[in-house]
Amino acid sequence: MDFRVLGLSELVVYPRSSLQKTLEDFDGFNGGNGGGRLGMALGGAGGLGKLLESLGDAGVWDLGKGMSNMRIFEPIKLNSYTSYVQTSNLKFRLGLGCMFSFSSLFDYACFVASFGDGSWLAVLLKAFSPPLRKFDDFLPVGLEVTRQHACCEVEGGGWKMGRLFLHGARLLSRGFCSLGSNRISVCIVGSGPAGFYTAEKMLKAHQTVEVDIIDRLPTPFGLVRYGVAPDHPETKIVANQFSRVAKSERCSFFGNIALGSDISLSELRENYDIVVLSYGAESDRSLGIPGEDLNGIYSAREFVWWYNGHPDCFKMAPDLKSTDTAVILGLGNVALDVARILLRPVSELAKTDISDHALASLQDSTIRKVYLVARRGPAQAACTAKELREILGMKNLHIKIQQVDLDISPSDEEELKNQRVQKRVYELLSKAAASPHCPPAEQRELHFVFFRKPDRFLPSENGCTVENGSPGKRLAVGTGEFEDITCGLVLKSIGYKSLPIDGLPFDNHKGVVPNLKGRVLSSYQTGHEAVEHGLYVAGWLKRGPIGIVATNLYCAEETVASISEDVEKGLLTAASGTPKPGRQGLLHLLDNKNIKFVPFSGWEKIDAKEKMVGQQRNKPREKITTWEELLKSSNV
Repeated sequence: MDFRVLGLSELVVYPRSSLQKTLEDFDGFNGGNGGGRLGMALGGAGGLGKLLESLGDAGVWDLGKGMSNMRIFEPIKLNSYTSYVQTSNLKFRLGLGCMFSFSSLFDYACFVASFGDGSWLAVLLKAFSPPLRKFDDFLPVGLEVTRQHACCEVEGGGWKMGRLFLHGARLLSRGFCSLGSNRISVCIVGSGPAGFYTAEKMLKAHQTVEVDIIDRLPTPFGLVRYGVAPDHPETKIVANQFSRVAKSERCSFFGNIALGSDISLSELRENYDIVVLSYGAESDRSLGIPGEDLNGIYSAREFVWWYNGHPDCFKMAPDLKSTDTAVILGLGNVALDVARILLRPVSELAKTDISDHALASLQDSTIRKVYLVARRGPAQAACTAKELREILGMKNLHIKIQQVDLDISPSDEEELKNQRVQKRVYELLSKAAASPHCPPAEQRELHFVFFRKPDRFLPSENGCTVENGSPGKRLAVGTGEFEDITCGLVLKSIGYKSLPIDGLPFDNHKGVVPNLKGRVLSSYQTGHEAVEHGLYVAGWLKRGPIGIVATNLYCAEETVASISEDVEKGLLTAASGTPKPGRQGLLHLLDNKNIKFVPFSGWEKIDAKEKMVGQQRNKPREKITTWEELLKSSNV
């Protein structure tokens, strides 16, 4: 039997035998006579799945992937029908009605009470507030349940639940009264991981919120679709989670809408209570050295977009047939990705969702040597151990590292002591350098070159020559000595860069929007910060192009926590007192401008077509790579 309370919380009644077995398993219940006993359990972000697994046929709530941060409280003897319990994480009162509040460090709370007359009460409540850190920050959940003490047999799902009747339930106005019953309109710009994690957290934190996600591309998921390497399908599974968010009745996706050209930031702010910018980084840092514009020199971002089928890079045609050598500048995870794609056997890539045009070029590729050139030493390598281990473990790949590059200074040793990931990276490189190799002539090679900084690019008959400063100090201070690497392809993996838009404060030096825990700052001089109320950032635009996909989860949580604080303080109420139109205002704007957008249902048509064609070619999907075909497939 499933009771829903005003769409905000869930009351769930479970059978006596299942409850008793469940709580006995966790030493959190001791069946009672007399006044009765109370068992309590709190669960973290993983939910209470493990706790409820043994409920068997009572399974009226699917809580996901098991339990994390589980806490079981010892049973408390109830001497009467009105008792009060307080701990550092919980306040609870049980009587003819019960009212409780808990810190939302826990996402779920389960309360189970048994009484001397044999009746039972079970309440499972899902928190709808952001993570809080101290007892004083409690937000009352505000649920009052009236328990009727009369004998009543209740049947449900083929089992008998004992003498229990939930007479009624009402939501108290405390705690989230500042939200009231009014809708909160939120527009998120950018549908990558940061955007979708923000949407998911907002929908969970505020039950009156309505979220619209806009993106300049017809397709959602951003970095997951166009940044994650095709041979890393496990990383792309998160798109399933994002799809569930997009299908929420309180969430809508608007693809093919470009901020700054189709619609302005000021127009979004006029129509939405909250605007969150999470459009990432779609440009690149520059080396600022001579020859950077020569043919055959690309940013790693462009190359990644090319092999991942991004419509902006469909016409890019890197020449992989006129040289046997490629140079990649940088040693982060993106650099390792592009090196791996260049060196991995095409037969393995053919089973991935790599774009068809990239696969054809790689089949004809003559590149056999790839140089990874790093400005600093192996102790400062920016890649993760997982990515490095993968490329070092590739079959038929000869690894070359000069032993002199692995010599580290006392300061390096001190740095490695405090950096577990970097220490592991250094150990992997050292092990690879020490491994004996006698490569056959046709074997592919991967060279790690440290303490080199490109000085200039020189044109040559077979492509270009990279002129590097030779070994220097830990911070890559030039020694005045140079060496050349002749190659036909150069990929600059020295960092992505976000782009500003009109009306948005922007720190050009750092390449981010100045912010305080996600709140956009119009003035950001230390001690004199001024907040742009209602305007927030998340993802790379907030912190810079660092981290992995999951890093955006914590970034989004921080931004949503800031939004929730501002909502609670009443800082986001329109000065006129008139509710902003939100989605209806956006639709009206788009209609007036005759701009056609791609809804999530349009993306599902694209998705279905790609998977259908991919199945015919023994691939997960065959990506559609042109703007025209994407829009046509979406039926816009």
